[in-house]
Amino acid sequence: MTIRGRVQGVFFRASLERMAREREVAGSARNLDDGSVQAVLEGPREAVEELIAFCSAGPEGAQVSQVDVSDEALEGVKGFTTG
Repeated sequence: MTIRGRVQGVFFRASLERMAREREVAGSARNLDDGSVQAVLEGPREAVEELIAFCSAGPEGAQVSQVDVSDEALEGVKGFTTG
């Protein structure tokens, strides 16, 4: 998933990581050079959908303009990392 808008420098990745860990969702979030955030989420469908909904609004200070979601094959990742 790619989240576009004002999403860097507003604790987006840290907020997503906290929420993912609380919901036992694995994956990663990283800043991209174009100012967007790329996230990969693996876990129970309902929990992943909650996180996608969060990404549509973001934490306080974020201004999300677009969220591009795509389904991909599971990779079996463990934990959640940010980079």
